[in-house]
Amino acid sequence: MTMRPIFAMVRKDLQLFFTDRRAVIMTMVAPIAIASFFGSIFSGNNGEPAKIEVAIVDQDSSPISKGILSGAQGDRNLHVTTPMADEARGQVKAGSVTVAVVIPAGFGDAAGRALFASVEKPNLTLWFDPSHAAELGLVRGILTEHVMQSVSAEMFTGAQGQKFVDETLQRLDQTTLSAQQQTLLRDLLQSARRFYNEPSAAAGSSGSEPSRRGITMPYAVNEEAITSGENVAYNGYAHSFAGMSIQFILFASIDLGVGILLERQRGLWKRLRSAPISRVTLLAGKAASGALVALLTLAVSFAFAMIVFHVRINGSIVGFLAVAVATAVMASTFGLLIAAVGGTPGGTRGIASLSVLLMVMLGGAWVPSFIFPAWLQRLTVVIPARWAVDGFDAMTWRGMSMSAAVMPTVVMLGFALLFGTLAIARFRWEEA
Repeated sequence: MTMRPIFAMVRKDLQLFFTDRRAVIMTMVAPIAIASFFGSIFSGNNGEPAKIEVAIVDQDSSPISKGILSGAQGDRNLHVTTPMADEARGQVKAGSVTVAVVIPAGFGDAAGRALFASVEKPNLTLWFDPSHAAELGLVRGILTEHVMQSVSAEMFTGAQGQKFVDETLQRLDQTTLSAQQQTLLRDLLQSARRFYNEPSAAAGSSGSEPSRRGITMPYAVNEEAITSGENVAYNGYAHSFAGMSIQFILFASIDLGVGILLERQRGLWKRLRSAPISRVTLLAGKAASGALVALLTLAVSFAFAMIVFHVRINGSIVGFLAVAVATAVMASTFGLLIAAVGGTPGGTRGIASLSVLLMVMLGGAWVPSFIFPAWLQRLTVVIPARWAVDGFDAMTWRGMSMSAAVMPTVVMLGFALLFGTLAIARFRWEEA
């Protein structure tokens, strides 16, 4: 296969591309603008993190409910307000509050008794915004900590708690517990009361207020983000620029495919067949020009990200280049496939655009793939955009070695071979 015709076709396609200002802007500028926006949202380095909006309606006003409210107000993950019940319900309905917690009257007394006896447990009512169901689990877990701490603190160190302990001790003989179980529970309650009262008495004798201590979390969490190296912050712009660049080179592949359909409609491909050039050579020339445009888009996008947002190739540079080339070849052959199976240019553009949007979305370029159902996560292994995003992530902020680029590169080249083979087999040279 001679390369001279291919070079001529590539030069012609690049000249046409750069004379079309709209195509240049959409291919080069649009991914930079959108990636900058998404990167600013998901970079995780924008100062104070967003807190979950929570409303707590305290209808009990007991020491226990006040302790729950105080603990929640001091939690770094929550922004707590204290409206009335009707107002809180309206705020959840309007979407201004994610979760509303209603502490009913008598909750403190009932929770204290339920801590020591097999009685009916009181209910906390949670009103939540169904569009933020993921935050509900987090709020529920945080509340568990503050409720346990407040209830146990009151039971062990508060006046109301001491009253409940005395009542429980007096009624032990009336319970269905065995004699041995009654003895063990009596010893436990008396020992716990002595343990918590003695430090309070010592504090009180020194002139300070008695301390309120309850059951707290038996562990602390040491959070460490694992990136390309120690003390290297996660740069969300690396992921957003990878995703948006892939999206727009796939859109450019649609323009490539639709352009071929227009040329065939005008009879250009029929005239090209009369030249001493094979079909494979003609399609290879189109694929080469499409791959160069895609590579140029990736180069411009990542160069902008490196200069403005300090994105770095913390992994293998060779691996990054391999992923970029494989992504560009995959996108260009996808354009050939569009031309091979497409009908009219207008109808083909709409179907191809939908396909690209689905491919990019399922590939994790828009939203994290962990929010997908399990079956859908398994399905994404057949989405080339997913391999491209994973490959760029591995070579940039993850800082992986060349070995991490091998699989994404091989898989995308496999997709390129599949797309190219199907395009050659299905391509129609004349307008039907």
